[in-house]
Amino acid sequence: MTMNFKNFSGDDIQKHLAADNVKIIDIRSADAYNGWLVNGENRPGHIKGAKSVPYKWFKYIDWIEIVRHKDIMPSHRIVIYGDDKLQIDKAARQFLSAGYSDVGVYYDFMQEWCANDAFPMQKLARFKHLVPAQWVQQLISGENPAHYNNNSFVVVHAHYRNRDAYLSGHIPGAIEMNTNSLESTETWNRRTPEELKKTLEAHGITADTTVVLYGKFMFPDNNDQYPGSAAGDIGAIRLALIMMYAGVSDVRVLNGGFQSWQDAGYRADYTDVKKAEVENFGKTIPANPQLFVDTPEAKQMLKSTSTELVCVRSRPEYTGEVSGYNYIKKKGHIPGAIFADCGSDAYHMENYRNLDHTVREFHETEEIWKKSGITPEKHLAFYCGTGWRGSEAWFNAWLMGWPNVSVYDGGWFEWSSDENNPYETGRPEHW
Repeated sequence: MTMNFKNFSGDDIQKHLAADNVKIIDIRSADAYNGWLVNGENRPGHIKGAKSVPYKWFKYIDWIEIVRHKDIMPSHRIVIYGDDKLQIDKAARQFLSAGYSDVGVYYDFMQEWCANDAFPMQKLARFKHLVPAQWVQQLISGENPAHYNNNSFVVVHAHYRNRDAYLSGHIPGAIEMNTNSLESTETWNRRTPEELKKTLEAHGITADTTVVLYGKFMFPDNNDQYPGSAAGDIGAIRLALIMMYAGVSDVRVLNGGFQSWQDAGYRADYTDVKKAEVENFGKTIPANPQLFVDTPEAKQMLKSTSTELVCVRSRPEYTGEVSGYNYIKKKGHIPGAIFADCGSDAYHMENYRNLDHTVREFHETEEIWKKSGITPEKHLAFYCGTGWRGSEAWFNAWLMGWPNVSVYDGGWFEWSSDENNPYETGRPEHW
């Protein structure tokens, strides 16, 4: 079926940028939206204010629910752009079939908008540290991918006591790393500098090594003995934070984890890759101690107007309906902490992830946070139960370039273990 849509120009788009009733939609990949030049773009990023709805999402049965969750409603005028005219037309037709009556297209984003510095664009500040599957493929194939200036790299498949997650399929050449090797099984905090040094060296990682981390989402179930064993996607970001704390200067995370590797059509390997141990990490650990705060500093942050503790847990955990973990008894939250809803439970991060496990559009995360008083002007310390979800929220803020963000490593586990520490339950007044 042939259908002609209103074809917008760059000047037309400019006039609509500030209009509340217009939604400009970028159907390129989330990686292109963030800033990667994936198809010959002259400039990195996306049209200022555009929403990210990658073309592959239109193949999902519930794609329209995703769109509406992003506050793109039938009452809005829709303008779709990308890097492929056929895809733009198909996306436009799907919007029409879903009841969106005012749908336009912009075919000249690549030739016109990207080529003209007068047209405003935005990008994720530290997009280079959230890499596409294509970038990893180029790296392991011996090519020189964009924004890589090194001759030493290690690809790490993260898991929590679940080598089967690795052996059932991983990126070729990747080594496995158990999260227990970098965080203590007694406290769930980062391990001592001496332990971190020993582990990193045993995995072939120095301060100058480029480390690419990813995990595998395997549908965590709270009824399992170790639900975190199925949440390697979150564990990978936990390891990324600890490595940066130790002093690894170039840490990357694969956007979407192993799912993105599969979605891109790249082959999986099943070899148990041997680790190539190195003699010396090369820096005094921790090189970046400011990335973590412990309980004494967390208590001081609660007293200050320029700092915030940010609780990255589920609503039932925050209100005290559940503790969230089979090994934590006390229920509730730290008084004075700002709530930043993670999603359904301790092993999911739906509110920070897209359906394909890529990182959520950063404008949306920033908007939600700012409504709660979570702003880049403050020193923020994110926490959860034991550190994984807090680390992922921290990573979102760090990627956005927020200057003073940390993780309260002890989290609810450590705080609630001390009977002298106050706690609260119930719903806050603003809910």
